[in-house]
Amino acid sequence: MFRKILIANRGEIALRIIRTAKEMGIKTVAVYSTADKYSLHVFFADEAVCIGPPDPNKSYLNIPNLISAAEITNADAIHPGYGFLSESPYFSSMCEKHKIKFIGAKPIHMIKMGNKISAKKTMIKAGIPCIPGSDSFIDPTYNEIEKIAEKIGYPIMIKTVYGGGGKGIRSVFNKNCLKNSLEEARKESLAFFGKQDMYVEKYILNPRHIEIQIIGDKYGKFFHLSERDCSIQRRNQKLLEEAPSPFLNSSLRKEMGEYAIKAVKYIHYEGIGTIEFLVDKNKNFYFMEMNPRIQVEHPITEMITGIDLIREQIYIAYGNKLSERKNIFPKMYAMECRINAEEPCKNFRPVPGKITQVHFPGGNGVRIDTHIYSGYYVSHYYDSMIAKLITTANSRKETIEKMCRSLDEFIIEGIPTNLSFYKKLMKNKNFLKGVYNTNFLNERDFNNIFKK
Repeated sequence: MFRKILIANRGEIALRIIRTAKEMGIKTVAVYSTADKYSLHVFFADEAVCIGPPDPNKSYLNIPNLISAAEITNADAIHPGYGFLSESPYFSSMCEKHKIKFIGAKPIHMIKMGNKISAKKTMIKAGIPCIPGSDSFIDPTYNEIEKIAEKIGYPIMIKTVYGGGGKGIRSVFNKNCLKNSLEEARKESLAFFGKQDMYVEKYILNPRHIEIQIIGDKYGKFFHLSERDCSIQRRNQKLLEEAPSPFLNSSLRKEMGEYAIKAVKYIHYEGIGTIEFLVDKNKNFYFMEMNPRIQVEHPITEMITGIDLIREQIYIAYGNKLSERKNIFPKMYAMECRINAEEPCKNFRPVPGKITQVHFPGGNGVRIDTHIYSGYYVSHYYDSMIAKLITTANSRKETIEKMCRSLDEFIIEGIPTNLSFYKKLMKNKNFLKGVYNTNFLNERDFNNIFKK
């Protein structure tokens, strides 16, 4: 097994990886920017190396500094977590070049599935249902997009070929909005990902966003761990996830799981990943993308299956065979709320600052993944998510009741958070019935929820 793993990330996911590594008897190395000097992952790792100033491009995205940190600490593996360099084929290949094991997808899989056009072409060849749209980059002069839009019909989605997190995406409902939407999407894509390659696909009205958790090893074994429903979103960014989905029935769950396995078998995938689908109101489903990494919302799958996904990642990266398992159809329920440092009454704008007091909820079936503590300073340089609150029970109703109780117990003082939003969401009649989609939190309802 690996002797020492460097975690090329920060915050709660870095701490999450450190905990599993320690339980496996593996030494850990934390890296940190000067802004994260007092973060918990720095304190709990066996070693810590400063890799640069707060700007992510000069620290957490600085590949030479990360490789150097691994070499000077004699780490034989690097875990990238999620975000930052977790989907960088160049970083993965540089680790390989320096004889450091990258605990994640192989470069070829990142290249094939990280580019959304390439991923779509691959999935079509694999026989996976895909959303109609362009099969190549669209002409930046606007002429081609107009023709494609007329062919597939409005509404459409203009999307960046690279990246994620809801950036570089615009929905277009008619021709009058097309040109401005394209320009906005390209501008945002350039700002966040440094590229402006775009593509077009049919906009599936009011879909559910369902992702299937998959695992594969280099010996050709694959299985899935059921699904997660990620349809509670704002501006294409996930806020709450639950597993299993209240929308799927057993036959659809089985069918989607089989297609997910078919997809990863086709590309001979190795490691942890998700195959993501959009499902329309008639329960037709379409491949959307693949995430060849651990996901933010992975804890809810862990809670309903009892499987440590980080441990599985490490085992697979080391070359171990997956144990004999069947695809899992869980009987437990779990739900995750992403707790962000943001101001609900002011359009949910991120607010950095010092946390003066924290009280975490507890009890059976309550999990907190976080890196914050009383006195911790939330920096404006990084994502506003500061914690994940996960509850687990025997039924969806019990899981929600436990979430309500836990939200009441969760106290964060010194900065505003979105805890109050989740308290209101848990009382929404449609949410309680499981009747929602990706447009459930439209701008009007989302912004006015606190005015009631």
